[in-house]
Amino acid sequence: MRHEEVIERFRRTGALLEGHFILTSGLHSSVYLQCALVLQHPPEAEAFGRAVAEGFAGRGIETVVAPAIGGIVIGYEVARALGAKSIWTERDTSNEMTLRRGFGVRAGESVLVVEDVITTGGSTRETIAAMRAAGASVVGAASIIDRSGGRADVGVPRTALATLDVPALAPTACPACQRGEAATKPGSRKTVTSDR
Repeated sequence: MRHEEVIERFRRTGALLEGHFILTSGLHSSVYLQCALVLQHPPEAEAFGRAVAEGFAGRGIETVVAPAIGGIVIGYEVARALGAKSIWTERDTSNEMTLRRGFGVRAGESVLVVEDVITTGGSTRETIAAMRAAGASVVGAASIIDRSGGRADVGVPRTALATLDVPALAPTACPACQRGEAATKPGSRKTVTSDR
């Protein structure tokens, strides 16, 4: 799947938003990718999953693990395409990314970490750390979109179906904040607005 096709699928489903947004990382951006809007359509989710899986075919991936909540759907579709198990990590009461719900991996199990969008790579790095702590062998990481322009380092080889170079800035460096524009946080957590 080409970069242009990925972006077109996001535009067509209303998943590519433009404005002034607060990202999960706390950084601000003029572009927001609401993956849930594109992944709510099973044919889109399946197509993205197959496309990601193509890059890992024949690599012996036993399990695809995704950080909750954003990575769950695409992680499942990649696992389905690879014939692998699909599990996810989530935050515990101390805000640490961990396996819950009875999920587990065995020592040396070959895993691929899959996310919907990577901005800083934080959730992916935390998921990789959780997998390594559990004894798994992390083969690589993948996402539908890399919005870091290829700069996010997660400590393992990483691929994305599309790469964007969209600035993600601290509120103090954000031009929209300096103009007094309200920011919206449209992600999976409670939507809030800020007048920073």
